[in-house]
Amino acid sequence: MQHDKIVVGLDIGTTKICALVGRKNEFGKLEILGLGKAVSEGVVRGIVSNIDKTVDAIKRAIRQAEEQSGINIGVVNVGIAGQHIKSLQHNGSITRASAENEITQADVERLTSDMYRLVTPPGSQIIHVMPQDYKVDYEEGILDPVGMSGVRLEGNFHIITAQSTAINNIYKCVTKAGLEIDNLILEPLASSMSVLSDEEKEAGVALIDIGGGTTDLAVFKDGIIRHAAVLPFGGNIITSDIKQGCLVMQNQAEQLKVKFGKAIAEEASEYEIVSIPGLRDRAPKEISLKNLAYIIEARMEEIVELVYAEIQRLGFQDKLAAGIVMTGGGSQLQNLVQLTEYVTGMDTRIGYPNEHLGKSKIEAVKSPMYATTVGLVLAGYRSIDDRVAQRGYDEPEQNYYRAPTEARPAAPVAVVQHNVPAPQPATPSAGEPAKKSSGAGDFFQKILSRTKGLLIDDFDDKQY
Repeated sequence: MQHDKIVVGLDIGTTKICALVGRKNEFGKLEILGLGKAVSEGVVRGIVSNIDKTVDAIKRAIRQAEEQSGINIGVVNVGIAGQHIKSLQHNGSITRASAENEITQADVERLTSDMYRLVTPPGSQIIHVMPQDYKVDYEEGILDPVGMSGVRLEGNFHIITAQSTAINNIYKCVTKAGLEIDNLILEPLASSMSVLSDEEKEAGVALIDIGGGTTDLAVFKDGIIRHAAVLPFGGNIITSDIKQGCLVMQNQAEQLKVKFGKAIAEEASEYEIVSIPGLRDRAPKEISLKNLAYIIEARMEEIVELVYAEIQRLGFQDKLAAGIVMTGGGSQLQNLVQLTEYVTGMDTRIGYPNEHLGKSKIEAVKSPMYATTVGLVLAGYRSIDDRVAQRGYDEPEQNYYRAPTEARPAAPVAVVQHNVPAPQPATPSAGEPAKKSSGAGDFFQKILSRTKGLLIDDFDDKQY
């Protein structure tokens, strides 16, 4: 049963490294069993810059999560972000032997797996291949071709690439911390799974996830992701501005932002002043909340304008009926919704990862700060592309990390792992699927064996 399966999300962020242990309850909601977090010192703008410091922080976060949940963690879903993330569109096609036979899931998987063989720029690697729409014998605009008849199957694909060194550094950190990567998932995709409703994705919505080092953007329309981007600005740059503008320490600047910061200067009172202790026998420093708000507003407006420029570049500014959803730690800034609506002219709300969460002792996870981590856990239970989930299939390698050459690819989470050659540990590690369930394992086994010849180079039996 799905609610027996435990999944762990590991968010390696710029300000914090967070591990979340979850499982589905009997109502299909996510129950959080344990939360662990540690200050992140080895990550800059979403990219690992110091492996040893990052490994230590991962170990601390995992240890906390293990103590709270009472579960031995071995396998994790990890998020990836950073300015190196690139998004591109590509077309592909296959010719089938006969027009009389229906198009099967195996045909769709063959077309998708071909996309992973695209030649990417040196030093980059494909991490996600997401179908946009299909053509069958030149008939356009088909969202799901399975069951149709035709000889020529074409597809438009949204392909996301990441820097190979960034992937390898994440891989090294997680491995050195004694863990195994199940899936490597783009962070804005993970966030979208936890805070966006199906109706919003259908109507058209832009998700803006403001983290410490990066601001992530994901655009959805007609229920399909159309674009993803990562901008190298986040909450930390606002803290740096306050530090320089008010001549205070870094930790004081962070506290000023969190406790008194406003995104619109007009909302701040001219007469309110905060007193900060002086350094080493110096007099306390007095800071006007109005001046503080001016500093924050200038930078926040710039970040929102950059994101909106990206939406305009794609031509989506008039096509997103559901407007904008903001999440991440930076979205908790006062008056940010009003500022975003003013800059973009689009309806805006704050996204909380509540919809998929059941009753939990750990209330903290309902904060937008944990949207990405909750999404990483949810990715263990459903596919990023909802069309796959509706059919009851799981597409091999579609939303999964393609490991470096010395590592074997991780098996898809939703498939009962009969075909994984690695020996299972004696203690049940989190992230393992449940033991074999009735006939579902055989069903998936047939699907996999049918496509084995096509995907032979994807499912080799090298070990981690």
